[in-house]
Amino acid sequence: MKIALLGYGKMGKVIESIALNRGHEIVLRKTSTTSFEGLNTADVAIDFSIPSVAVDNITTCLEAGVPVVSGTTGWLDQYDTMVALCKAQDGAFLYGSNFSLGVNLFFELNAYLAQMMAKFTTVYKVSMKEIHHTQKLDAPSGTAISLANGIIANSAYDTWTLDQPTDQQIHIDAQRIENVPGTHSVFYNSDVDFIEIKHVAHNREGFALGSVLAAEWLVGKKGVYSMKDVLSLT
Repeated sequence: MKIALLGYGKMGKVIESIALNRGHEIVLRKTSTTSFEGLNTADVAIDFSIPSVAVDNITTCLEAGVPVVSGTTGWLDQYDTMVALCKAQDGAFLYGSNFSLGVNLFFELNAYLAQMMAKFTTVYKVSMKEIHHTQKLDAPSGTAISLANGIIANSAYDTWTLDQPTDQQIHIDAQRIENVPGTHSVFYNSDVDFIEIKHVAHNREGFALGSVLAAEWLVGKKGVYSMKDVLSLT
């Protein structure tokens, strides 16, 4: 499989290493100073860039007929536009706020717990915390937003906030600490006890492997997908 890497920072380099070890070829390493030359030879593109260029990267791939996997967060106000473009181009697009197998199982656990706790909203107050390395540009993380949305879809909460929450808001404490790949916690607190579920990433390898597996899965398909489809969690 020929892969175009859109973004060649720390994450891009880990993806490259895993892809090469799995027998794939890298035909484009896109940075802020290089062009898209080589994209038209790619079977699939993997975007781990930055929020300000992600939409342009995805658009360029879809218009070129190249399936694209994106793990860049912080641009989701334009997600629906990318979905519409994918459908208009009869292309293939897969976005994931997190490609780790463990995190995607954690998403399912979070939604199931929210369903159970929805009966006890007068007893337990939910809140969240996420910690990432200081180079991460968006806050809260895309993973934290996905977790919050999982709670909102299964409870009476209607939104999340980084500020002081109202009764119908989920507070997210977003922290940036050196050399932390990613930690996400969901808390249910009452006057008498405390429930916590937590995912801690030890390194970037889990995210990188998941993105390569997603790219392998996406080739030859048409439509808009997520990691739920890749992992058969739908």
